[in-house]
Amino acid sequence: MRTPLRTLRGVLLLLALVLAAPVHAVEPSEVLPDPALEGRAREIGRALRCVVCQNQSIDDSSAEVARDMRRAVRERLVAGDSDPAVFDFMVARYGDYVLLKPPFKTGTLVLWLGAPLVLLIAGGVLLSAARRRRALVPPVPLNDEERQRLDALLAEPKDRA
Repeated sequence: MRTPLRTLRGVLLLLALVLAAPVHAVEPSEVLPDPALEGRAREIGRALRCVVCQNQSIDDSSAEVARDMRRAVRERLVAGDSDPAVFDFMVARYGDYVLLKPPFKTGTLVLWLGAPLVLLIAGGVLLSAARRRRALVPPVPLNDEERQRLDALLAEPKDRA
């Protein structure tokens, strides 16, 4: 039986975990003094993929490459670039893969259609394997002679080593 105090502790622990989830990897030394520019840098950082991490934005990644990418974004913004110009700069430097939502074009077809295509192929393979599989035939029951032999084997002492 749970006491109200244990339940309250559990709820507080869960709340602490939920509130700690949106912690970002942006270091205090990277933060721009202008809040408007910093807000733009954060928005851009959430839309750019860390090129060494698995589907993680540069804003969330603590990798050295992500730190360099965050620094480049902030340098471009301080230089006066617009948001699309910063995105164009990052795409020119790292390719369309750097975008968490890459554009749908010939070069990014694999990014957009790769997972659904693999899923369709796997489903087709499973379906064809299921169709080729024969139904299991139930075993033939033992006749009287086989049953007697089995009973004799089971009745023998087990310590024959």
